[in-house]
Amino acid sequence: MALSLATTILTPPARAHVTDFDDLILAPQSYWNGADSAGGFTSGSASFNNSYSSGTGWEYWEGFAYSNLTDTSVSGPAGQYSASAGSGQSGSANYALAFVGWSDAPTVTLNRPTMVKSLYVTNNNYAYYSMLHGDMFSKKFGGAAGDDPDWFKLTITGKNAAGQTAAAKDFYLADFRFTDPGQDYIVNTWRKIDLTSLGTVKSLEFTLTSSDTGAFGMNTPAYFALDSITAIPAPAAILLGSVGITLVGWFRKREIL
Repeated sequence: MALSLATTILTPPARAHVTDFDDLILAPQSYWNGADSAGGFTSGSASFNNSYSSGTGWEYWEGFAYSNLTDTSVSGPAGQYSASAGSGQSGSANYALAFVGWSDAPTVTLNRPTMVKSLYVTNNNYAYYSMLHGDMFSKKFGGAAGDDPDWFKLTITGKNAAGQTAAAKDFYLADFRFTDPGQDYIVNTWRKIDLTSLGTVKSLEFTLTSSDTGAFGMNTPAYFALDSITAIPAPAAILLGSVGITLVGWFRKREIL
């Protein structure tokens, strides 16, 4: 008869980690957009992608930037580095900005498989005022009469370590589809998104879509602001080992002569 015992010890429940970008150093009223060619940045337990290029009289970035600008009145391209809420979530200094460009989608890569509990988003000034008033490229949401069923949607896709999609969550940064126009809105405060439905993920990918789309793609400026990502690392099980206990009993048959 043999008996083998395996002992597994579970680690204590993991503590939540909050990425709030306040560990990033910025001069007052400034921003980082990748001009140093770093290719991205890390805050807390997460990494954020960035691509930057420039030439005479122009510069271009996509992915993520970060900022502490507080002026909520600046519109047009000059407002791309300002959150419409006027500060970070809960009045903190720093926040991230995302631009969905032509190559890689803005992606948050976590340092280990993680349950992302929630995060906060709002519009940036460029997108907010474009939807509120319209501009040379984009329409005023709701149209002249205010009853066009316009919308601006953020989709957050959770992916596992193999890059496979786990689940996705939609959030409307603007929505004019209500029967009662009084319910129409363009987000200009920090809004919390519950992401527990995504399960355990290794990365979050962000995309934007809009009702205002033409032959060359989306007309609404493809920006949003991000802050306070709360993540709970997946619980780890440590197999300390197997203790094999073998009990052997045998009986020798005795012959009685």
